[in-house]
Amino acid sequence: MGAEPTTLGELVRAQSEGFGDAPFLFFEDRTLSFADLDDRVERVAGGLAELGAGPGTGVAVLMSNSPEWLFAFFAIQRLGAYTVPVNVALKGEGLRHVIGHSDAGILVTAAEYAEAVQAVAPGLPGLHRVVVDEQQASADWRRPSGWIALGELEELAPGRITHQGSALDATGGISTIMYTSGTTGAPKGVVSRYGGLNLSGMRMLAGGLQADEVLYTCLPLFHANALLLTTVRALAAGRPVALARRFSASRLWEDTRRYGVTTFNALGAMVPILVKQPERSDDADNPVRTVFSAACPASVWAEFERRFDVRIIEGYAAVDGGGYMTINFGQSPPGSIGKAPGGWRIVDDDGRDVAVGATGELLFEVDDPTRRKVEYYKDEAAGSARIDGGWFRTGDLMRSDAEGNLYFVDRKTDSLRRRGENISSWEVERELDRHPALLESAVFGVPSELGEDEVMAVVVVKGGCQVTPEELVAFAQERMAAFMVPRFIEFRASLPKTETHRTRKGELKRQGVGPATWDSQASSSRAGRGGSASQRGTTGGSIRWS
Repeated sequence: MGAEPTTLGELVRAQSEGFGDAPFLFFEDRTLSFADLDDRVERVAGGLAELGAGPGTGVAVLMSNSPEWLFAFFAIQRLGAYTVPVNVALKGEGLRHVIGHSDAGILVTAAEYAEAVQAVAPGLPGLHRVVVDEQQASADWRRPSGWIALGELEELAPGRITHQGSALDATGGISTIMYTSGTTGAPKGVVSRYGGLNLSGMRMLAGGLQADEVLYTCLPLFHANALLLTTVRALAAGRPVALARRFSASRLWEDTRRYGVTTFNALGAMVPILVKQPERSDDADNPVRTVFSAACPASVWAEFERRFDVRIIEGYAAVDGGGYMTINFGQSPPGSIGKAPGGWRIVDDDGRDVAVGATGELLFEVDDPTRRKVEYYKDEAAGSARIDGGWFRTGDLMRSDAEGNLYFVDRKTDSLRRRGENISSWEVERELDRHPALLESAVFGVPSELGEDEVMAVVVVKGGCQVTPEELVAFAQERMAAFMVPRFIEFRASLPKTETHRTRKGELKRQGVGPATWDSQASSSRAGRGGSASQRGTTGGSIRWS
């Protein structure tokens, strides 16, 4: 097979030579082998090269989950260009920001996003070519002038492409710019460079997979979890991966049975939402053995494992987290992210260590400043600020127990302060979500007449259920400190989400208290049990997670 691959473009070819016609990708009714993947990647790479893609060229990818997304990604890596995965939910200024800020000169997209792209194209003078996948186009689809179809692109330059990525290992050329979700501000572009991809580490993670493993992801490929921890890990292990277009609580277990899935990753509210689905007699009749989770509440952990006959492995990491990772393989209590390797501290806003059990920001001791450095595209100061006095600032609130187990509390930017007390929105959400009528909730701070914050909760009710705001307040008062109980409650059919299932709290905060918001301090006539829809939560409208 020759020398060990050092880039993803080389890895695809090496695994094609090693595994050939063995299945690599399951997607709906399509099955592609390792050799099929290499062939399609080669053809897309040839076409992109004809459009001018090469070292130093930014190629943005705006597509829903599909094999074509992966063809484009690995082709860009094969050429030594850099990939800019784009959140498919972006429109308008948000979309223009990512494509323009990243200096992408070429965009690979799909027909369903043509309108959004055309709307921002006049403000993107650096974007000179658009490639479009027309497979899912409607019958009346008309390709915009100057765009090239992906099928035509693949026929532009048949033949083998010289790997450019390897040549960039020494010079450290950019391989990807992956933008943060931007839930609290403009997304930042996290830079990865050729030579910096830890393929040996990926192989080490893959080494934990068994010989019959089938991985699965319903998370978006523009996110590192689906792309690297699932797809690239499967590629490195020579194992197949099943890809879904999106998360669906009603289809996930059906997908696992269809493809023989043995493991998948869960983010955000996925585990609680799966537990909230109606029980079925065949819940445990699935091939899944392990679920790698992030921020799984301890309250549903045991029930999820028992009901679906799986094992949860809880982990913590971030694309801009300096490469730090903690994993709870079962050696720590449910709800814990495990014990951190190396030195760590939990500190208050003044940088002082907090007591065991108290909440503060998690810091990791920097063992290698070069390796732990976070690079944000065109924002050196933001990257430098992550390391302070030899400690890496995670921006996440944690607490620890006496044994050194860590517990995620909240994003620091999502915490709020009321009556002189700091409040974790995640902890309030966790307690509210235990109510049998609630599907999920989002808690955030809104301005108070007294200064600081008031607590507001936007909640989604489960199908077939009803609950009043007074009942939710009474439920909360039994389970949390008085200063944590929401003053404002609003019922909605769904929460605004990122494609990685994180609630867009910035959007909810901007909307704030509105005419449909119930206020516990308002007059009794508004707070009455028989009030309007704003006072009584029902299941009106469709629910995103079903």
